[in-house]
Amino acid sequence: MMIQLRIVVVLLLILVILPVWAAKDYGLKPVEIAPGTYVLLGENAHFNSRNGGNIVNTAFIVTDAGVVVIDSGPSRLYGEQLRQVIGNVTELPILKLFNTHLHPDHILGNQAFEDIPIAALAGTIEGIRDQGENFNDNMYRLVGPWMVGTRVVVPTETVQPGILEIGGHRLQLIEMQGHSHADLVILDQTTGVLFAADVVFHGRTPTTPHADVAHWLKALDKFSHLDFKLLVPGHGGVVADTRAVVQTHDYLQWLVTSLILAAEQGMTMAEVLRLDAPPSIARLAVFPEEYQRSVVHLFPEIEAKVLSRGRVVQE
Repeated sequence: MMIQLRIVVVLLLILVILPVWAAKDYGLKPVEIAPGTYVLLGENAHFNSRNGGNIVNTAFIVTDAGVVVIDSGPSRLYGEQLRQVIGNVTELPILKLFNTHLHPDHILGNQAFEDIPIAALAGTIEGIRDQGENFNDNMYRLVGPWMVGTRVVVPTETVQPGILEIGGHRLQLIEMQGHSHADLVILDQTTGVLFAADVVFHGRTPTTPHADVAHWLKALDKFSHLDFKLLVPGHGGVVADTRAVVQTHDYLQWLVTSLILAAEQGMTMAEVLRLDAPPSIARLAVFPEEYQRSVVHLFPEIEAKVLSRGRVVQE
């Protein structure tokens, strides 16, 4: 009887584990949003062993001279499958890969593009060099076998803000900060497609592990000066207006205002974690988890600043 029970347990474990270990295909599907411009949309979810870390939007532009890739995804496997997708679309060579910032879902596919220039802002290169191995280790813990063989590849070329003309496309490279200390936004002036990276989220709660919210809000204000037809956020669906910018701005403004007010009222972190949010914010994807993470990231510093000004309200 005990032997039969053990066999049943082993079989159940195999049924649970096997789909994860057999998960070798991200199922990447390029969507053409403008002539020669393709986006691969990730899930509005957290990293997990089912999605393999595919929660990010990556993209590529097929120019007359070759292909420009924007972000490489969360793993070596993703990067390799992204190259396969590009090869299915065009026989033109890949000319350059841009990393928009240092976060792992945007850069851990770099390994599949080591034979071409990988470009990023100086602050991003420094951040990947300093923190990339920690990101990689953490991704192994979060998504497991999807990460097999992945190693950190630091960008080889420093981006200078300005205009890059390539294959009939005029790319405006814009340096921002706020989501991280170095955020690259790319406006293809030829097609009107704006690649906003993680400066903009759509339908998903923004992440804040390296955020400076004051700078982030100022960065979002700059989008009103950019002439675009389509906006590709770092996470969430493509939009033809500013709704994703407004949504990101509204969330960040609510977040920082709520945390400052909570600190001024002398609330504990445990109390802050239980704060109610307006329906428009609470319904964003993964709100409970990301809000809790943001409280941990941001509240201690806000609380310290409020205390140093002596503005705690005594009940």
